[in-house]
Amino acid sequence: MRADQTLTPAPDTGPEPAESQNPGVRNRSQRANERSDTRRALVWCGTELLTERGFQVTGIEEVLKRVGVPKGSFYHFFKSKDEFGAAVIENYVAFYARKMDSIFNNTELSALNRLKEFVQNAKRGMVKFEFRRGCLIGNLGQELASLDNNFREQLEAVLVSWEARVTACLEEAIRCGEIAAGNNAHALSRFFWIGWEGAILRSKLTRSLSPIDDFADLYFAKVAV
Repeated sequence: MRADQTLTPAPDTGPEPAESQNPGVRNRSQRANERSDTRRALVWCGTELLTERGFQVTGIEEVLKRVGVPKGSFYHFFKSKDEFGAAVIENYVAFYARKMDSIFNNTELSALNRLKEFVQNAKRGMVKFEFRRGCLIGNLGQELASLDNNFREQLEAVLVSWEARVTACLEEAIRCGEIAAGNNAHALSRFFWIGWEGAILRSKLTRSLSPIDDFADLYFAKVAV
């Protein structure tokens, strides 16, 4: 599910036999599903707002108002705003992992072209959301790294995992001859993510794709054979 999609309940596949015989079981099951849906809606709303505005500016009250649930419901699921923020990061990472899977596991594209498609996909997203969202991990890294060690460590772990994903892609590109042998795939991946996060931030500031294009054009010109 994308962060901009409307949350919909799972398709109705019919009641479980035990539930049809015991209304109490059915009611407990329904309440559990409702609680799960409410938590999911809160996290997705938080994902959208934190990606656009940041952690400190976003108030819990606005999240509750958008989702349409009382304040008590929030503290039923999350002990604090920090715990909510951690859940939002986990949700974003899971969403982004699915996006990366669809791109980097696409064997119809060569390894280097998968990375180029990743760039194009991001550009489409920037235009779609009118340069408001960018990358949640990069945004929060700049905002919270000096304020909270727990967030700093969580965010750094995400970036390291993304570096590993691109490292594997670049290693394949080296094996296939798209990148010259002798290059260090891990170093190229680290360089990509350092430059990429900066390009995304600058793109948001300028409301333009030019910073992304400038970085990507130079990067691929340098690494490709």
